[in-house]
Amino acid sequence: MLHPNPDVIVFNIKQRYTGVSATVNALVPLQMQQWRLGYCGTTMSNRVAGLSVWQALNISRKPPEGRRFRIWHVRRDPEMMLGIFARDVLRLPIKLVFTSAAQHLHGRFPRWLIAKMDAVISTTPLAASFVPNTTAVVPHGIDLSRFALSPDKLKAWADSGLPGQYGIGVFGRVRPDKGSDVFVDAMIEALPHLPGATAVIAGLAQPQHQAYQQALIDKIAQAGLSERIVFLGEVPAGEVHQWYQRCLLCVACPRYEPFGLTPFEAAATGCALVCSRTGAFDQLVLPGITGELVDTGDAPGLARAVRQVLADLPAAVQMGQAAHDRVSHEFSLAKEAEGIGRVYQQLFDRAAGR
Repeated sequence: MLHPNPDVIVFNIKQRYTGVSATVNALVPLQMQQWRLGYCGTTMSNRVAGLSVWQALNISRKPPEGRRFRIWHVRRDPEMMLGIFARDVLRLPIKLVFTSAAQHLHGRFPRWLIAKMDAVISTTPLAASFVPNTTAVVPHGIDLSRFALSPDKLKAWADSGLPGQYGIGVFGRVRPDKGSDVFVDAMIEALPHLPGATAVIAGLAQPQHQAYQQALIDKIAQAGLSERIVFLGEVPAGEVHQWYQRCLLCVACPRYEPFGLTPFEAAATGCALVCSRTGAFDQLVLPGITGELVDTGDAPGLARAVRQVLADLPAAVQMGQAAHDRVSHEFSLAKEAEGIGRVYQQLFDRAAGR
């Protein structure tokens, strides 16, 4: 249960469910067991009801019992702006912790916001290289109880009701920066050589990307592959793990990604991986062991890598097991919560003179 007088308030005030939302959704229930924690934002599949912004401001007028201040953990520009206003204008006794995932130089205004934070957590060493005031590098972690290892990928696929012996999945919004067209072009090239495979695209196309998705659907139909490249639409957050468990191979081919959670989640269920060289994918994908890496935007290279991984299905299953082991050892949710907790504790200890 969320604490009525928390030491830490975690913010997620964006209405739309995003990768940041997925991170908060997974972390908050675990952090509630470790800290006197509050949550401000929209209710998600973890069923934790969030405070309103006004409630968070009201709670934060005084520090929590036994503390000199309260920590606000923010992850987006509007949340940083709100925190700076609350701390510096309203003079509330709070400290601001920001998580930075972007693997590029932030714009001038975001850089100014980040410079005003009391602590900054970067999700990768590369992200940290763009943030001079990084306090700690803490990679995102995966809930291994939710994204559990699939005991039999081929049986799980048979239970999906889709054709073929096994599945190839790509997960995330259908839009150009996610490389949805790269995936489709690669599947059109690869699937004729993989008679047992069916590809699924799990993700929402927002209104501005409906024409883009329709063009992909038309291209697939012209190739005669409409029954083997299937658009699932938006899969509810509470059900996406089932599709990871059904797929033998997860493809993640965005043109740019700050971190990229989906292949980490898929790997936890035992998916072999083919990923583009962006985000944190090179920390997860060990070529020839957990999968393969390809250049961004390279559909022919992606097709070759997919065929290479799936040329030997027992070997692909072993790659998936190795991917699961890597996530379990290096990218667990517990490890992420522990790293974040150290940053919180450093702020409290510094204020107490320890």
